[in-house]
Amino acid sequence: MKRLHVHVSVKNLSDSIRFYSGLFATAPTVQKDDYAKWMLDDPRVNFAISTRTDATGVNHLGIQAENAEELAEIQARAATADLGGDAEPGANCCYARSDKHWLEDPQGVVWEAFHTMGDIPVYGEGRNGAEAANASTCGTDSRASCCR
Repeated sequence: MKRLHVHVSVKNLSDSIRFYSGLFATAPTVQKDDYAKWMLDDPRVNFAISTRTDATGVNHLGIQAENAEELAEIQARAATADLGGDAEPGANCCYARSDKHWLEDPQGVVWEAFHTMGDIPVYGEGRNGAEAANASTCGTDSRASCCR
């Protein structure tokens, strides 16, 4: 079963963790110095926040697939509807390794379809394999190789 994904860029992580933990009545499932994530079942959502960009607000939306078949189904729907998009297999982003497919709606809202295969110890890595330690390589461009 797929799960809605929402990623919000925030200014103050600890204030935001306190707010969203109260709203969801639970602590984050994952918490790092620059990132937190709640894997909720009611509502079924992967809700993440981070301080990786200067801008605040909704960073991107998405659909998390539970397996490669669900991701392929989402990609096939996008292809059938001629929505375009970019595949990003083996992406290292948000402390996870995932296969991804990126779309952009007519307003410029970025959508990520993804299947996570495991955890990694860093927020993300760029295409050259170096950790994306700042917003100049990760997070300011919605089409960057990670951290969307």
